[in-house]
Amino acid sequence: MTNNALAHASLTITGEQVSPDFWTSYFDVEPDIALVKGAPIKGPSGKGFVQRRLGVWGVDSESAIHSDLLEPHLRFLIKRLGLPRPGLRALVEQTGAKIRFFCFWVNQTGDRIPDVPDDIRVMMESLGGVIEIDEYK
Repeated sequence: MTNNALAHASLTITGEQVSPDFWTSYFDVEPDIALVKGAPIKGPSGKGFVQRRLGVWGVDSESAIHSDLLEPHLRFLIKRLGLPRPGLRALVEQTGAKIRFFCFWVNQTGDRIPDVPDDIRVMMESLGGVIEIDEYK
């Protein structure tokens, strides 16, 4: 099944010392992406391989939520990962990692406004994270 929703989101933790196994165990959730620093990935030309510069662990909403709004995608991730969690910010900071919600947002008409509620913004700030919106026109 192809998801043609105009929005979806992911929560990612990235950094040089990110251990995907640690985060999988911590959240007790199988990730949609889990790569260690140095893992081989296809190069920019699509030919050959380069080493991954950072480790990454992430979970996305794309296959679970079918909505053109961001809020349901973000709420799904919050519930699935049990956010906020006491001590999560310290764990992320101890390893020099970064945590973010990465949001995919299609806005071909130019009149759609991303719906990120204030409580989600405040929660992410409390975790030391950011919310990034990648808008496609």
